[in-house]
Amino acid sequence: MGRSEEESGGVAVAEAPDSGIDVEALENEGDIAADYIEGLLDIADFDGDIDMDVEGDRALVSVVGATLDELIGDNGEVLESLQELTRLAVHRATGERSRLMLDIGGFREERRKVLYQVGADAVNKAKESGKPYSLEPMTPFERKVVHDAVADAGLRSASEGEEPNRYVVVDPA
Repeated sequence: MGRSEEESGGVAVAEAPDSGIDVEALENEGDIAADYIEGLLDIADFDGDIDMDVEGDRALVSVVGATLDELIGDNGEVLESLQELTRLAVHRATGERSRLMLDIGGFREERRKVLYQVGADAVNKAKESGKPYSLEPMTPFERKVVHDAVADAGLRSASEGEEPNRYVVVDPA
């Protein structure tokens, strides 16, 4: 098990140096998270490689390898829990709230593609009916992807309801 990032500490970042994003702090979050996840993998005797990156304004830590389904769980519930535990570990080490994103076995990336299409379909349904279109309850990650798809289509959306039953409503206007 090991990290596949370059040991030079260089992380590819699309943001400009003056963007206001503290890339060094995000890289530090990624390092702390990777160490924490690596420890969990060792304890649970799972094999996996850890990739770290900075995506926008958050650190992204990905675990890749065989037989990681147990770490994802049904509909990503275990992954969500591991992400929260990892964020807590980062908070404990830095004293700062983390927006770190954890992906295991490419689950979030695949889910992102599906959810983007869900958002595009919701846009079409809202436009056809001329009425707001509500989706099923989703996790914060899922809602964010749908909101992005709606915004890319030029419409507005909002999250309504209370966790864990928060959902997206697409406005046709």
